[in-house]
Amino acid sequence: MKIVVLAGGLSTERDVSITSGSKVYTALREKGHKAILLDVFMGIEEKVDSIDELFENGYDFTKSITGVSKEIPDLEQIKAMRKDKSDCIFGENVIDICKAADICFLALHGGMGENGQLQAAFDMLGIKYTGAGYLGSAIAMDKGVTKAVFLHGNVPTPASKLYTKDALNNGELESWTDFPCVVKPCSAGSSVGVSIVMTHEDFHKAMVDAFKFEGQVLVEQYIKGREFSIGVLGGKALPIIEIIPKTGFYDYVNKYQAGNTEEICPAQLDEATTKLLQDEACHAFYELHLQSYARIDFLLDENDGKIYCLEANTLPGMTPISLLPQEAKADGLEFPELCEKIIELSLEKYN
Repeated sequence: MKIVVLAGGLSTERDVSITSGSKVYTALREKGHKAILLDVFMGIEEKVDSIDELFENGYDFTKSITGVSKEIPDLEQIKAMRKDKSDCIFGENVIDICKAADICFLALHGGMGENGQLQAAFDMLGIKYTGAGYLGSAIAMDKGVTKAVFLHGNVPTPASKLYTKDALNNGELESWTDFPCVVKPCSAGSSVGVSIVMTHEDFHKAMVDAFKFEGQVLVEQYIKGREFSIGVLGGKALPIIEIIPKTGFYDYVNKYQAGNTEEICPAQLDEATTKLLQDEACHAFYELHLQSYARIDFLLDENDGKIYCLEANTLPGMTPISLLPQEAKADGLEFPELCEKIIELSLEKYN
């Protein structure tokens, strides 16, 4: 198959996406596919004489991936690198190249690559892509909307409140009195801008920091306990993985720097709890209108044993230490076969 692996983009998760895309690209080439690795935002700015030659030669926009930096990418710097200085998500030649492919494997994370905007554009252009459609992508990317869907669909989830930036000046922050709590930018991924706040004194600063990323922030009840993630592949829950950061919580650095987090798969849980978590992962998957595959995150309260669904990731990381590939491997599915399975499941939505 001719496959465009789309990575990069213009989001705070750009570096993670590039690493994901490189791994997927390599796996698909090894399986004999005519895959190319393309930066959706930068595109190919020089003249493209033959799109077919790109697929034959295995075009790769970055030959040396050194891993994910500890620092969040400077997006203004990325914009300045593009010749036309445009904010348009699609770089030069990207649409024509994607139209020539059998399918685009979305190795994008965050921003317009994951929030349904790219998916809607591809639907209108007749371009096939992996993962959820525009509706499920948009719902799952917005933590406030996700929370509303969970509450309506009786998916167990921590209590929360949504704030806009006006709350910094109108006294509304005083209404939150449940500490500790978790402060989350509404649509940022990879725990960018997330803080665990222990006291009211630190609450205002955490909110100011979170609002630097976007105009809506979700404040959530803090649940102390074990953290789990569950991949859903074609409507079936994969083995559960437990996430144990060595210090702090599962933030941007602990997610992507090797050795910072212990991950146990399959998680050491009794049969009843395993089934409950897997059932609720599938429940959340369908309530959010997801398709093909996703990863759902949970907490297990250490005091009363209740489970709480936090959010869904519609384009899970595919880096060497990402969670979904580990879960798939525990289910007998090696990484190259996982990539092909995602493509197979994604093509089903076009039949």
